[in-house]
Amino acid sequence: MVVKIVIVGLLIFMIVNLFLAMKVMLGKQSGNAPMSKYIGRRVMTSALIVVIILIAMATGIITPNPSPY
Repeated sequence: MVVKIVIVGLLIFMIVNLFLAMKVMLGKQSGNAPMSKYIGRRVMTSALIVVIILIAMATGIITPNPSPY
């Protein structure tokens, strides 16, 4: 259960960074942070999510659905 909560939290973090990058792209941010900062955070977060899912599946914490239909 903790793994699922962590994954959902990381997904929310990715969405927040998506909107922060949009604010930079539209020029509505007061700071001088580059958009690549937020895009880089999204890429690292997605890589971390994939690694967590693979480790959780390998250790048996989560199991995939045996039949997709």
